[in-house]
Amino acid sequence: MTPLLLLPGLICDERIFAAQVRAFPQSRALRGYGSVDSLVEMARRVLAEAPARFALLGHSMGARVALEIMRVAPERVSRLALVSTGVHLPREDEAAKRYALRDIGRSDGMGALVDAWLPPMFAPAHQKDEALVAPLRQMCVDVGLPMFEAQIAALLRRPEVESLLPTIQCPTLIAVGREDRWSPPEQHAQIAALVPHARFVVIEGAGHMLPVEAPAALNAEITDWLDQPATTSTPLPNFA
Repeated sequence: MTPLLLLPGLICDERIFAAQVRAFPQSRALRGYGSVDSLVEMARRVLAEAPARFALLGHSMGARVALEIMRVAPERVSRLALVSTGVHLPREDEAAKRYALRDIGRSDGMGALVDAWLPPMFAPAHQKDEALVAPLRQMCVDVGLPMFEAQIAALLRRPEVESLLPTIQCPTLIAVGREDRWSPPEQHAQIAALVPHARFVVIEGAGHMLPVEAPAALNAEITDWLDQPATTSTPLPNFA
């Protein structure tokens, strides 16, 4: 059975993938690779501890790291999943927004930063669900401000990646929550349109924290992706 590596995103750790690790015994959620201020270096760290060949799923920033792995070592990746992410270069107002959160953390502490950043990452129906939100809030607080600062520096210096997408030849899952306001479905449709063997899915009732907001639905899609023949592609839905 091919190992499945799971890459968490911005100020997240293996806890974001608890439901996936339980469901897929061949999976391993990595931690610690995101403590440097370069996505390329993060990719190198993952490759240094990864098996010779593996399936790869990245969530949010983790998907951007997964793409850097595809840039330097595509032969090691048997299949790829990009979840709740983007491929665009930094937008005009992105740095100001990220630095504003950093400054909250510096002045008021990591809890205040997380309280400003985390709620919009959930679908509105989940924002008041303490059983869902509280563990993720604690996760983000535990990850800490130095990690946040390194990761936003890496994101603001991210390399161009759109031209990489048409070169990806392995089966690829592109998944997003219907209510993801940070990286919306239309953005993922554009990504999937550029990847030759992409299977694009939109999961209802979930926001940006898709692995914990709709774990059963995402796990079903992961199962289908892992079972997908290596040369099969699925037509994209029509967003017109």
